[in-house]
Amino acid sequence: MAPRGVAMTVVVALLAAAALQAAQANPAAGGAPSMPAGPLDIAQLGAKGDGKSDSTPAILKAWKHACDATGTQKIVIPAGNYLTGSLELKGPCKSSIIIRLDGNLLGTGDLSAYKKNWIEIQNVDNFQINGHGTIDGQGPLVWKSNECQKSYNCKILPNSLVLDFVKNAQIRGITLLNSKFFHMNIYASENVVVDKVTIKAPGDSPNTDGIHIGDSSNVTITGTTIGVGDDCISIGPGSQKIRVHGVRCGPGHGISVGSLGRYKDEKDVEDVKVTDCTLVGTSNGLRIKSYEDSKSSPKASKFLYEGVTMDNVSFPIIIDQKYCPNNICVKSGASKVAVSDVVFKNIHGTSNTPEAVTLNCANNLPCQGVQLVNVDLKYNKPGNKTMAVCKNAAGKSIGVAKELACL
Repeated sequence: MAPRGVAMTVVVALLAAAALQAAQANPAAGGAPSMPAGPLDIAQLGAKGDGKSDSTPAILKAWKHACDATGTQKIVIPAGNYLTGSLELKGPCKSSIIIRLDGNLLGTGDLSAYKKNWIEIQNVDNFQINGHGTIDGQGPLVWKSNECQKSYNCKILPNSLVLDFVKNAQIRGITLLNSKFFHMNIYASENVVVDKVTIKAPGDSPNTDGIHIGDSSNVTITGTTIGVGDDCISIGPGSQKIRVHGVRCGPGHGISVGSLGRYKDEKDVEDVKVTDCTLVGTSNGLRIKSYEDSKSSPKASKFLYEGVTMDNVSFPIIIDQKYCPNNICVKSGASKVAVSDVVFKNIHGTSNTPEAVTLNCANNLPCQGVQLVNVDLKYNKPGNKTMAVCKNAAGKSIGVAKELACL
């Protein structure tokens, strides 16, 4: 029989080995990540950065390798131009995945290569994209196929980068360029940070929203520059706890909430803060819009817009409960979308329209709790005075010039 001390040593060693094996199987418990089944550098998987060869299979293969592993896995897109079609990057994954984007991804102009969107991250927890590369939708190749300016029920072109049912995501440093439709669409996701991202498309490009958010919570956009052909940032139904800070917007349609009420069963928009932003030459500024003949009754409440600079912006402050693009609405004035508790504080700069403040609220459902605090906006053309146009809005004006103090 072995001495008692030796036996104890053997038992401890066996327990330690078992614990190490368990930790490796479950990295969250502190073990090392497992090795992926193959390379994570797309060049090693056959992708060619010549801008012509199809890199779709290589990227999908790298995703599978990373998703099937554990721990933290990094997919590398090296310098070069990588042409791809639809990239459905699906979870759930066992690992946390980082995509390091040093090269440029090019979305093919062949619309038959897409099921719906271009790059779609689905059902993934703990995800990052970082680097200095570009996601180039090559929109000029297909914008002529966009009929959404003419038809209410148009065919939607592919969005560039879509997060669907994603938790704990960070997108940093990259550039999104010339999307076919929206540049980034965040849907049904939680805890998303967009930081120091650049988004660019011509001011006349159709429906090229910078970042659209819907049915998502705890979304933060900071230090980001957006110049596009539609809303720089659009905040749709079901959005909660949205933070926009240090964003530069222009060209574009401004920073918008809505449109609200277009579809049935839309959820409330609540707790939105837009701070220390600059808007340059946009066709709207800070806007909340809902359909005049709304088909649902979401509430829009608890908004703070503070420290925003307007530079030659048309309609810098606008709440429009009678929004009706392409005259597709029944103009009854009977909205079902309630707007309340909206504060515009320390907003200054120049307006490209005489109407620097427009509060166009519904006859049957007036806006409640609207505050204009230290708002200093001036129409930048000679011969006309700056003015406010306010209908059916209740609230107060503090430290505002007489011509804008309509509350």
